[in-house]
Amino acid sequence: MSSSSDDDSQQRFALGFLFALIALVVFTVVGVSVFNYGMGGATPPTAQDSGLPVTQVEPAEAPAPVPAPGSTVTTETVTVVIPEGASIQVVGGVVNFYFATGSADLAPGAAEALAVVIKGVEGGRKAVISGFHDTTGDAKINEELAKLRAQTVRDVLVGLGVPADKVDLQKPVVGTGSGNNAEARRVEVKLLD
Repeated sequence: MSSSSDDDSQQRFALGFLFALIALVVFTVVGVSVFNYGMGGATPPTAQDSGLPVTQVEPAEAPAPVPAPGSTVTTETVTVVIPEGASIQVVGGVVNFYFATGSADLAPGAAEALAVVIKGVEGGRKAVISGFHDTTGDAKINEELAKLRAQTVRDVLVGLGVPADKVDLQKPVVGTGSGNNAEARRVEVKLLD
């Protein structure tokens, strides 16, 4: 009888050890991927690299910002497209994070895209984050998801060294984003003086 319970204990220990080892491998792979694509400066694979169809999300053209005397304004456009629907676009110093339906997961490259915001905050400006949602599904759930997405972006900014008091979450007057559903599911990060 004692031999049977010892065998059960050994099997449970071996099974637990195996699960821990698998979890360690998975976390290592995910950690390396996040480091390489999120902070390491590597360019993440695009849909073109994988042979998947590419859909560009192009919001309406923003007016060119007027620089303050003695300052510069970045006006380049950077777009990262992820097949699952999450992407990031920087236009005229405004960073737009687009999300897959029902998700608050950021596309890789968030740190690089937020560089313009970090520089602006270091220059004395304040980052304002607003979350928008599309018109499909339950409005209350969409509002909560838009808020969660905005909080995720805020957490990334704070994690990158931006003081929390320099980041302001603002609920937009109209929570439903403009454009098609993919364009509407976004978090917008702007700099204010």
